[in-house]
Amino acid sequence: MKYLIIFLITTHSLYAQEAWIDRSRIYPEQLRGISTGLILYHTPSPNYPVLTNKPDEAKYKWEHDTCIIPILDNLQIIEAGSFIWIKEKGWLPNMKFSKKEAKKAFSILDKKLKKESYCFEKNTRFGNDLFAGDALWYVLAKDPSGTIYKGIGIIETEAELQSQN
Repeated sequence: MKYLIIFLITTHSLYAQEAWIDRSRIYPEQLRGISTGLILYHTPSPNYPVLTNKPDEAKYKWEHDTCIIPILDNLQIIEAGSFIWIKEKGWLPNMKFSKKEAKKAFSILDKKLKKESYCFEKNTRFGNDLFAGDALWYVLAKDPSGTIYKGIGIIETEAELQSQN
């Protein structure tokens, strides 16, 4: 396990250097030039933190749903993940789900996506400090001919606690 962690840190570091090469373009290199075949959205967005009030968790959590809706037939999910925006560095890789992990996160039971909504419910970020930030989530899927399609969506996470009604 020790070697796996070192490998992941090394890979993540190399990948982070190449995520946003062309500063004249808004999307990370990995997502450019891929046609859109899925709608991806977050709710609620903007997303505000709440106190966890649990000693075994971080002090704050930002909880939202991330959902996808295929707009093309016969797509198979192959990957999902997110990038976070860091001032002066642009988009840096944050999370990356394998095909199996993505299908589990979005509760996809069938081999091929149907034209319905699939949600990663209670997609949660934890932290001991209040901080705002934006994340660019993506899903990649392929059709039977092997053409890859994307779905992308940005979530705004805020640093202010909202009053409880």
